[in-house]
Amino acid sequence: MKIFLILHNVRSLHNVGSIFRTAEGLGVKKIYLTGYTPEPYDIFGKLRKDFQKTALGAEKYLEWKQVKNIFALIKRLKQDGVKIVALEQSKSSINIKKFKPRAKFALILGNEVTGIPKSVLKKCDKIIEIPMRGKKESLNVSVAAGIALYALRNLDVGRLSETSK
Repeated sequence: MKIFLILHNVRSLHNVGSIFRTAEGLGVKKIYLTGYTPEPYDIFGKLRKDFQKTALGAEKYLEWKQVKNIFALIKRLKQDGVKIVALEQSKSSINIKKFKPRAKFALILGNEVTGIPKSVLKKCDKIIEIPMRGKKESLNVSVAAGIALYALRNLDVGRLSETSK
């Protein structure tokens, strides 16, 4: 299974770095940075300190690309057979445990405060959410990325072991 990540309008370099580190550890194929999500390197090609502090070198082992227009990226990925999945709370979202990952998909993570815009959600094949049990309705984007990637990897591993019996 190939997993791609799309970080759309994520503001914090700390969050971006943390997501890079988690994504590398969980075998993400490639990360796309869209909208105003900051790149790991500054305009002089120097690794940004806020990113470096949390990524701990993950950018060296993980393919990534800056793409300003998320709609063009979604269109291209769909043409390549990649399903587009948003991690967001919405009326049409399903529990992450009910999502059945297939051969390749791109998981979109959005802004720390406003989430993923409705215009982007409309382009997605599926919207999934992490069920919350406490009073807080959401998680930090880097924490949500870790939980989602781990859960999706485990769903895939569970299905593979069932079919090999």
